[in-house]
Amino acid sequence: MKALWQAGGIMMLAAGFFLVGCSSEVAEQPVTNAAAQQGQKDFPSFKARDLQGNEVTNEIFAQKKITVVNIWGTFCPPCIGEMPELGAWARNMPEGAQIVGIICDVRDAQDVETIGTAKNILGKAGAEFLNIVPDESLMRYLEDVEAVPTTIFVDAEGKVVGSPVVGADVDAYKAFVKKYLHE
Repeated sequence: MKALWQAGGIMMLAAGFFLVGCSSEVAEQPVTNAAAQQGQKDFPSFKARDLQGNEVTNEIFAQKKITVVNIWGTFCPPCIGEMPELGAWARNMPEGAQIVGIICDVRDAQDVETIGTAKNILGKAGAEFLNIVPDESLMRYLEDVEAVPTTIFVDAEGKVVGSPVVGADVDAYKAFVKKYLHE
């Protein structure tokens, strides 16, 4: 019964993304680190897998001062369209920064079809940064995401900083990271 509910919940989440659709506009610009400190929220604890099946936890955030978390879907043209630029940026990120993707439409680690599609998209784009298959905790977190791509920023302590950038806007991601690292 629980597995059936989880599958239904995941399908509802995916359906929500399809109904809301992808966004290529920026709804909100990220705020500075100082302003973000007043209302920081913890990123949820998770124990998920990457596309190769390796375990990934919140400890990933402690590796860098700032992590760019790009929430995307294999069904989303703007998400796919920004992947080459994200891949190039990931190879040349400033010290203290990293990028991690969360693929919102992968149901679980057994969803070989969507995982294969994600691997294909990332491979064609040269986007070799870490991408996560969400666990239950991340799926609950994604319920509040209204459109993809949505990009958030997480500090080394696992706190969400700044405001999300809704829509494909790599320049906005870069500007936030630059400002955050130099404050």
